[in-house]
Amino acid sequence: MQLTIAKNVDELNWQVAEWMVGFVNEVLENRDRFTIALSGGSTPKKLYQLLASEEFRSKIKWQKLHVFWGDERCVPFTDERNNARMAFEVLLNQVPLPKSQIHIMKTDIDPDVSANDYEKILKTYFPTDVNSEPLSTFDLVLLGLGDNAHTLSLFPGEEVIHENKHWVKAVYVRAVNMQRITLTAPVVNLSTRITFLVTGSDKADAVSQVLLNDYTPDLYPAQVIKPVHGQLFWFMDEAAAAKIK
Repeated sequence: MQLTIAKNVDELNWQVAEWMVGFVNEVLENRDRFTIALSGGSTPKKLYQLLASEEFRSKIKWQKLHVFWGDERCVPFTDERNNARMAFEVLLNQVPLPKSQIHIMKTDIDPDVSANDYEKILKTYFPTDVNSEPLSTFDLVLLGLGDNAHTLSLFPGEEVIHENKHWVKAVYVRAVNMQRITLTAPVVNLSTRITFLVTGSDKADAVSQVLLNDYTPDLYPAQVIKPVHGQLFWFMDEAAAAKIK
């Protein structure tokens, strides 16, 4: 695990943007595609805006990116809470990325059907063994962290934290009274790089709980994110990292 702590949010986003550009270009030197799972929320929004800016837009071969999401709220695409809508508004509509390579989690159909359909899409991208278990998955997964130590739609006390069969699950999250669709830990943990992007003093307790406490994922779900053969990165501002220094 590698930790990077920046002085503030702006410095953090700049560091992450440069890091991402370097990694994308490194992967594309040897392969003709780069797969990434995006996160929702306010923290990555600023990063996406920076990647779409004149400073960074020309540094990425967008035509070779294939975009997915880590989770989605089951609200219409027109709803401001929809993770895909945010990403399209601030990033995907601003760069030359083929729409056929953007895979949203559908929220206008039954959630279980949507989760099953998304899993089928993933299985066309990533290799599996004879038992249909994934061998490797995304090049990069961007994750956030809630103040209750959740990530993706893996909330404290929910059974989906321990899901090890399905790649994608529809879940009703009691804590937020909402139906959601989420990647599960096993498919994320087979990614090449997994990155937590965390900012703000309201996340300081969650950061320390995940990184310093004993392994108790029912209380701190983000602890289930443990790469099998990849690398784990935490990018934080000083406020979020205040209790681990």
